[in-house]
Amino acid sequence: MGERALRLLLVTALALLVSCSSRSPAGLPVISIDVEGHRIRAEVAEEPEDHSRGLMYRRKLGTNSGMLFVYAQPEPLSFWMKNTFVPLSIAFIDDDGTIVHIADMAPQTTVSHRSPKAVRYALEVNRGWFAERGIKAGHRTQFQHLNAD
Repeated sequence: MGERALRLLLVTALALLVSCSSRSPAGLPVISIDVEGHRIRAEVAEEPEDHSRGLMYRRKLGTNSGMLFVYAQPEPLSFWMKNTFVPLSIAFIDDDGTIVHIADMAPQTTVSHRSPKAVRYALEVNRGWFAERGIKAGHRTQFQHLNAD
């Protein structure tokens, strides 16, 4: 399968997952993501306004919860923590689900954390979540449907 066909398949599969998923209290779709055998319940931010808001103003995040930022095409991504109270780690993820970079981010800062290359996805979780599980760049993620409770 060609690279372009694989990208189209991944985007189509994610769109299907999002359309079938449950919703967060913020109204965002929620899916599950497997990372090296560990599951995260992630809110999905696809729209520019959801990208801008992200996890701002939240006071806590569940142990295995996070937010998946989805972009229409791979691009260099940059995140900061202005108005974000929860310390986070972010994984920048390639089209094929491979983590290309992980960064820890301090709350309420404007320090930019950038992807080292163009990517389509970024996954934010509680700071240290990846390190505590030995997850590093090169490890794979898989997006899965989360059944509504």
